Amino acid sequence: MVFPFKSLEDFKVDISQDHELLRSAVRDFSENILAKYLEKGEKELDIPKEVKEKAKEIGLYGLFVDPELGGQGADYISLLVTSEEISRIWPSFSTFLLINWMFIYTLSRFGNEDLKKKYVIPVAKGDKIAAFANTEPSAGSDVAGIKTTAKKLSNGGYVINGRKIFITNGDIADYYIITARTSPPDPNARWKGISMFIVEKDSVKPISRIDTTGLKASHTAEILLEDVKVPEENIVGQEGNGFKYAVSAFDFARTIVASQALGVGQAALEKMVNYSLQRNAFERKLADFQLVQTKVSESLADLEVARLITYWAGTLFKNNKENEYVIAASLAKFISTEAAERIVLRAISVYGGYGVTTSTGLERMLRDLQIMKTYEGTNDIQRISAARYLYNKFIGYKV
Repeated sequence: MVFPFKSLEDFKVDISQDHELLRSAVRDFSENILAKYLEKGEKELDIPKEVKEKAKEIGLYGLFVDPELGGQGADYISLLVTSEEISRIWPSFSTFLLINWMFIYTLSRFGNEDLKKKYVIPVAKGDKIAAFANTEPSAGSDVAGIKTTAKKLSNGGYVINGRKIFITNGDIADYYIITARTSPPDPNARWKGISMFIVEKDSVKPISRIDTTGLKASHTAEILLEDVKVPEENIVGQEGNGFKYAVSAFDFARTIVASQALGVGQAALEKMVNYSLQRNAFERKLADFQLVQTKVSESLADLEVARLITYWAGTLFKNNKENEYVIAASLAKFISTEAAERIVLRAISVYGGYGVTTSTGLERMLRDLQIMKTYEGTNDIQRISAARYLYNKFIGYKV
């Protein structure tokens, strides 16, 4: 019984020796480069230039991009491996990469050749920074609820007006993907009439940087678009199909967020185990106490279940099983982020008094996870989305 999937063959994880070699290389970069800048970056609310340049040297920006567009030609699983290993040390930097990857994916899939050459290549090479601007003050989970407008000019092109909020890289990006309404919403199909554009930084006005609980070195901003003129060639795909493109981008990103949580959960488990072997209580190591052993085994179970479902979802994406992937991505997102949260909380309890200090890094992990549970579709929305997709696509019942 594999309901709602078609075959047991849908349940596999495609991991190769190449992925293991990549993991080893990214772990080396994370431990020897990222770790040195972590505390400084989180305190100064920025990722140092040295980190970005080193990531550029080893090709992390264009990891999955076709070589003719400046990339390395790796697969989707490689993004999960990279994101997990980076997040084990510094999730803020993995978020910086994630948004660049979203931009590249969207243009690579839906943009024409001219847009790819003009905008994908510099982002893939690490020469330019990208942002994906969809969320608005009154439209977060409700993507179809955006109010930003793009009016077509009689002499060609569009003029965009609107405000976007919670935009990662919003105050530092060179290129922005902007969603805007090119026609009023249809009461029977609210998603219709949204289009997607590429806008360059000189036309975007960052209003303020938003102080978030976690991912402190990641730039989250509110931006304003006032009478921004965009040439017609900067529309992505077809006018009116921007909603579909945006949803596809979020689907792409969702399992990468799950892999971020894996990295955090892995780091917390390692801290818990190491501390239990170093700390003595009542003249015994903490590892000798059954209560601690239970916390370790439960955390290991949480982590490995989350890892399997995340890489399973990634394999579905890699193999172009779109219907199966969408459900798996939603499951992976809420399962992995919440599993990692439980692991961090157990680690805090094993650390005892030290667990509530900032020096262990555990409280930062807990803060970072609250954002992972929220962005690219909140966990509550993922639960609803998975159920609705199951009814709609697999059973044929519209909910």
